[in-house]
Amino acid sequence: MTILGLHHITLGSSNAQRTIDFYVGVLGLRFVKRTVNFDDPTTYHLYFGDESGRPGTAVTFFEWPGAPRGKPGIGGTHHFALAVKDKSGLLQWKRRLTDLGLKVEGPYDRKYFTSIYFNDPDGTVVEIATHGPGWTVDEPAERIGQKFIELVTENTIGQRDDQAIAAETWPQPVPEITPDMALNHGMHHITAISSKIARTHEFYHGVLGMRRVKMTANYDDPKSQHWYWGVGDGLPGTLITYFERDPAKTRWTQMGAGQTHHFALAVENEAAQLEWRKRLLRAGYRVSPVMERVYFKSIYTQDPDGHIVELATIGPGFPVDEPVAELGSTLKLPPWLEAQRAQLTRGLSPITVPEWRKV
Repeated sequence: MTILGLHHITLGSSNAQRTIDFYVGVLGLRFVKRTVNFDDPTTYHLYFGDESGRPGTAVTFFEWPGAPRGKPGIGGTHHFALAVKDKSGLLQWKRRLTDLGLKVEGPYDRKYFTSIYFNDPDGTVVEIATHGPGWTVDEPAERIGQKFIELVTENTIGQRDDQAIAAETWPQPVPEITPDMALNHGMHHITAISSKIARTHEFYHGVLGMRRVKMTANYDDPKSQHWYWGVGDGLPGTLITYFERDPAKTRWTQMGAGQTHHFALAVENEAAQLEWRKRLLRAGYRVSPVMERVYFKSIYTQDPDGHIVELATIGPGFPVDEPVAELGSTLKLPPWLEAQRAQLTRGLSPITVPEWRKV
């Protein structure tokens, strides 16, 4: 019984059409499902991912029309990262996004990967990170994550050459997404904020059995700790990371547009999910009953600071109610809401989806 990796992340959007235009038209993700929030069916739940929306590639949004922006803080997510193969693809993304008028920070050498940062239309911090070089650049594979690694690097804030970093980009315009920069690898990691990182470690390692793959400091705040947990050797797509922040100096998160509602870890099947539920309850955590989400089944708990963490089954997947070639083309409702289709449809704003091309 093991956690398999990341499953999805769900954020708040203030405008469904604007979110679709950004994640499909700008980032090239596929719109894989248009449905409603099963717990509030008067609003959209939109899913983006790779061609079939495999677990680990799914970025999803609840539409909260006109919602004010949320605020990051303890008990919330700081950012999520999408994976790109290498720095060549990363620099192409920087040039494409910059030419489209977005403010892009980086590329920053994070020692274990290189990354850029920008914001989606609701202010969500989105990172694109390279696959490598990985966790073994400063400690052997069999001992990763066992000792604290001091940051001594020219890319630590206060030491890096920000002018040179800002100037580094792809030399030519990038009007189309190339195979080198395609974001079909899915998520790289999700980073949240903790008030006490040792307690967070007890949740992810002690209860969920994930491996700590790195203990270091935050490059942009070297006095605070940054720990990473993953599956196996900590491959991109399995990684949860946390910044530790002093609760006396840091606010708690405020939900709203641009903030994460929850993120989900993948489990093999319903039997494993039930065993995880028992384990969490024995450890003293509150856990929801199993929830039917049509494309997977879910249970919900919270990390020690209150961040909602979901454990979701890997199947049956998004093609369960429409062919892969037609994913996202029509509004799909769960069986128990079909009788309300006409009423629900009237309350949802019309949306159009930019043409998606497999890269």
